[in-house]
Order: sequence, then C-alpha cells, then structure tokens
Amino acid sequence: MPEYEFVDVYVPRGVSRKEATRLLTDHAEYGHWELDRLSLHRDGSRRVRLKRRIIRQIRATW
Repeated sequence: MPEYEFVDVYVPRGVSRKEATRLLTDHAEYGHWELDRLSLHRDGSRRVRLKRRIIRQIRATW
C-alpha cells in the first residue's frame, strides 16, 4: 500500500478563486502535490489538504 505525506494549506477569504487556483497549481507542478481534500468555510476561507506519494528506495545488497 502506498504511503503519502500531507500538507495543509489555508487560503484566507480575501483571496480570489483565480489566485487560489494559481497557488494550488504551483504546488502541484513544482512540488508534485495532488488534491486530497478541500473544505470551504462559511466565512469564505478554504482549507486545502494536499498529498504526495512517498517513494522509498530499497538498498541494494552486493
């Protein structure tokens, strides 16, 4: 089963949808993150959870 690491990103309510999309796109392109969960709060703020797979290397034995 794959292992993932997570990061929570808080987007305040004053940030437009376009700016929030650009922020998350940058995380996805450069950090290899993908969307796990998005919570939209009543005040307009967003809490986003991103995940990426942990790739572990197996040591080679000689």
